[in-house]
Amino acid sequence: MRQRHSEIRRHFSVEEANATLPLVGAIAKDLTELAQEVVQRRERLSSLPYDGEGDPDDPYRQEVAQIAEELDKDSRRLREYVEELLELGVKPRSITQGYVDFPALLGGRRVYLCWRLGESEVCHWHEQGATYHDRRPLAGCVIGGEEHHTARRSAVSDRAEQARASQ
Repeated sequence: MRQRHSEIRRHFSVEEANATLPLVGAIAKDLTELAQEVVQRRERLSSLPYDGEGDPDDPYRQEVAQIAEELDKDSRRLREYVEELLELGVKPRSITQGYVDFPALLGGRRVYLCWRLGESEVCHWHEQGATYHDRRPLAGCVIGGEEHHTARRSAVSDRAEQARASQ
């Protein structure tokens, strides 16, 4: 029997997360593009001066019906893309902006490695209760020409705290 994605407890290393990016990136790209189209269509639908009732010859009736049908089809496709990512063990965080989280262990803590569509590799992380807005650079990643050591210092600090606690 196939395991449900919610039952899978996989933790990715940075290398494993980066190795999945060709597939994860392709799905995230499709998901993000479709999500943005859906948002635009919903805005168009809400701007039409038709409430779904009234004259059957109303010129907006056909357009509203077509947009509603497309939205229904695209909503199902969005769910399929999300399901594909979840089955890979990753969590989509912002479908319109293309953020994806990879469950990971950093310094013995459960965290998320955070990647955004368009980035060449996974170079950020954030705590489990945080959002992609709170992401921090991983140690050793070069971002904007600068190497970051934040995560390494954090892991060292965690080990120091654990050592003090055991004394």
